Amino acid sequence: MKYISLSLALSIVLVGCQSTPFSQQAKQTNNPKLTPENTAKPSDIHRLLVLGIQEESIAPLPKIAKGTPVEYSNVWERIKNNLVLDIPIHENVISHRNTYLKHPTALNNLLKRSEPFLYYIIEKLEENNIPLEIALLPLVESAFSPYARSSVDASGLWQFVPATGKQFGLKQNWWYDGRRDVIASTDGAVEYLKYLHKFFDGDWMLALAAYNSGEGRVQRAMKKNIRKNRPTHYWELELPKETRDYVPKLLAIIDIIQHAQEYKIDLYPIENKQVVNTVKVESQIDLSVAAHLAGLPLDKFKELNPGFNQWATDPNHSTSFLLPNENIASFNDKLAKLPKKDHMVWQRYQIKQGDSLGKIAHKFHLDINSIRTINKLSGNNIRAGKHLLIPVAAKDSSSSQQYTLTEQVQLTDSQPTETKQIHVVSAGDTLWDISKAYKVSTKEIAKWNNISTQSTLKLGQKLVVWNASITPKSKSITYKVRRGDSFARIANKFKVSIKSIEKWNNLTRKEYLQPGQKLKIDVSSNG
Repeated sequence: MKYISLSLALSIVLVGCQSTPFSQQAKQTNNPKLTPENTAKPSDIHRLLVLGIQEESIAPLPKIAKGTPVEYSNVWERIKNNLVLDIPIHENVISHRNTYLKHPTALNNLLKRSEPFLYYIIEKLEENNIPLEIALLPLVESAFSPYARSSVDASGLWQFVPATGKQFGLKQNWWYDGRRDVIASTDGAVEYLKYLHKFFDGDWMLALAAYNSGEGRVQRAMKKNIRKNRPTHYWELELPKETRDYVPKLLAIIDIIQHAQEYKIDLYPIENKQVVNTVKVESQIDLSVAAHLAGLPLDKFKELNPGFNQWATDPNHSTSFLLPNENIASFNDKLAKLPKKDHMVWQRYQIKQGDSLGKIAHKFHLDINSIRTINKLSGNNIRAGKHLLIPVAAKDSSSSQQYTLTEQVQLTDSQPTETKQIHVVSAGDTLWDISKAYKVSTKEIAKWNNISTQSTLKLGQKLVVWNASITPKSKSITYKVRRGDSFARIANKFKVSIKSIEKWNNLTRKEYLQPGQKLKIDVSSNG
């Protein structure tokens, strides 16, 4: 940031109102200090005159010669010292910036989510000459949640729709969705951004707008402006409201990170170093086995590896996992010692009269091709009385014990591997209600029945529920948050715990409750 005085800022504003070229203005005012090197940017003047930030609080950024190796203590310093995008004084940018500044805790919670991935994203952008601040784009796209999914089926950190994902190399099949894989989707996003940057002749603002709404839409808006003899830069285009907000949101976040000290906001600290890396597994492996080898709880393992749709990896392809650096050596050592037959938990299934590959695949939540591959079948013909080898999810994901093929066959001879319940949807049922009644998750029910967690249930609809533990149906209500409400006040009102409210609504007490927000409360629970 350039060091500027208030009087100089005012003189620049007045000079900027004239129509003569910059060099001519400098000569006419006889001001030898007014040069491109020390002229304040409009955003600097805005913060001085409008926001009231004192000039002594604006520290100049050190000049760094190109090619000079620099060690940054955190990623925010690295981004600040390599900014490319200009932050204009625009009401939409200012509005979004003020919204973020009003909720610094919520903003930092979002930034915290990026911690395992942000260094890799920055490195990838730098390798490809893309502005480093675009590493913050997933905050606008998905709030840095790999599981984020939009109404148009965009998925992952970078919100790829299926067709665009495939166009940029992201595999999507029954076992795996590369749109949710952080490494694969970042690599795809980099290629997509480079394509858009070239498509729009090096204009990053247009490229970012197109990332949100498509290059065709942006190009049509530009042609419309040309016909009307209007400028074709981003701020003059007639674009959907989402796109008109999309770029300003990113610029607002960049502005906050660039001037965090002036805005008196402490950014969540993220070190400028690699904290995770990839390991490769050549054969199919149960995710719970992989998590155990890595020394991680299964939920933590899945947070780092959200691209997998099932309990195991694709049997037809090698797999890469993302792991913390400190866990990699141990993982590779244990993997090398584990026989391949123990990478999966198996069941020896005897084919019954009336069985088909389709029925068996549905029973064990597999695809038919996987059963064919594992059992070396050339077609769909099977015979009653014969046996098939079936991979099944490990029963105790937290246990260090894993069964060999022989041991698993012995276990399944004496007890069923799974129990199935059929739930008939009644009036008022929701997936959340059903999940609580059977002690399973809504995601599991959705997966077992090939529906979305947002699907509307129909009266009389039959839902399959596996491994259910049936309890009396919970009695829940929907509570609308009122002005002045807090987690503590609502918990006290319904005699439940704050922790239960957080769990029922997938919230944390650090988040702000908004008037009108709806909360699910289980009034039959003691919290």
